[in-house]
Amino acid sequence: MKTLLKNAWILTMDELYTEIRDGWLMVENGKVAALGKDNVPADVDETIDCGGGLLLPGFVNAHCHASMIPFRTMGDDCPDRLRRFLFPLEQEAWTERLSYLGARYAAAEMLLAGVTTVADMYYYENRVAEAFVEMGIRSFPGETVISQKAPGSDTPAIALRRSRELLERWAGSEWVHPILAPHGTTTVDPEALAECQQLAETYQTLLTIHACEMDYEMQLFREKGKTPITYLDSLGLCGPHLLAVHCIHLSQEDIALMAQKGARICTCPGSNTKAGKGVAPIREVAAAGIPFGFGTDGPSSGNTLNPFDQMRLFAVSQKTACHDRSLFPAREIVRIATRGGAEALGMTNAGQLRPGCLADLLVVSLEGASMFPVYNPYSALVYSAGARDVSLVMTGGQVRVRNGQLTACELCDLRSELRKEMPSFQRAAEKYADII
Repeated sequence: MKTLLKNAWILTMDELYTEIRDGWLMVENGKVAALGKDNVPADVDETIDCGGGLLLPGFVNAHCHASMIPFRTMGDDCPDRLRRFLFPLEQEAWTERLSYLGARYAAAEMLLAGVTTVADMYYYENRVAEAFVEMGIRSFPGETVISQKAPGSDTPAIALRRSRELLERWAGSEWVHPILAPHGTTTVDPEALAECQQLAETYQTLLTIHACEMDYEMQLFREKGKTPITYLDSLGLCGPHLLAVHCIHLSQEDIALMAQKGARICTCPGSNTKAGKGVAPIREVAAAGIPFGFGTDGPSSGNTLNPFDQMRLFAVSQKTACHDRSLFPAREIVRIATRGGAEALGMTNAGQLRPGCLADLLVVSLEGASMFPVYNPYSALVYSAGARDVSLVMTGGQVRVRNGQLTACELCDLRSELRKEMPSFQRAAEKYADII
């Protein structure tokens, strides 16, 4: 099937940041077939008028705990909430069904905000992957490996078995690219970390882990004469398979080591600034040539799964921390949200609009109140636009959002189904009422 998108302001996000005003783009067999300005193709099956909107590659969410929708707005101002109630409540009340339904709702939220690919870390990820496939969002799911009792995995050995099952089941899938997901540098024992790395090498996939995020984490390794990154390196994890998440407290030595070893980074400006944890040294990361992208983190940590929030918060936090208004111009930030995220996940056929790339894309309308006038389209995306302005989303050449609405299901139905599954979880949460 040939689909023509016309009357668009195309931001290709290629090496030259090529733009095409009043342009067209042809989609065929799930990929970008051609694009241009003149000689509009006539032999097509469907034509979509973009109304002069901004057409760009789909956003990549390089770190998420998508299923955690039921936790949203719990204890947002609570210090150390991970250990005070998130871990305990997960152990008491989380279910496989909640993982599945939470992921469906989260996928809908992300698609409506223009996210076409997500890297996810949580529990029952086989079911999460199923939900993502059903919703039509590309995914990199990883079963959380943690050295404590957790949903569906009383031991790291069980979580590792689930990881292998995930890797085997989805091997070769176009839509699901399973990864390894040890939880953190202080929450997974060295033996389990080493086994995760071995699996990543065997299956030639990513290994993602929270690192250099917590103050107590940094203090623990400081007392051992190490950093979390040098610790991971001592176990063989700091290499091309590593996607380290947060990385707020990286040292210059850490950055040099990661650049040397070919590691990647995901920064989560929304959740990190909300928690008061700090601002990652991304100016230095970028200067070192380390691939990096944005993550929303989970709906409990960053609350929204909205890449527009991440772009804006990244801009203001980095510029403020470095006292430099010129740092990270808007078009660089849009690149991080699209092509940067794709590079961090090792995707060579996504994150830009050129023939042969995946037809994972979105259109941002310029009709909204905050979208007039537009002199610089990148500035409009970073500082003016929101999920409300996303009019169309495609993944694999299939329209998932049209006129700002999901095409395959209703958001209200997804919400209703998830709500029906939540009463037991909510009853278990009542014991933490004083802090949530």
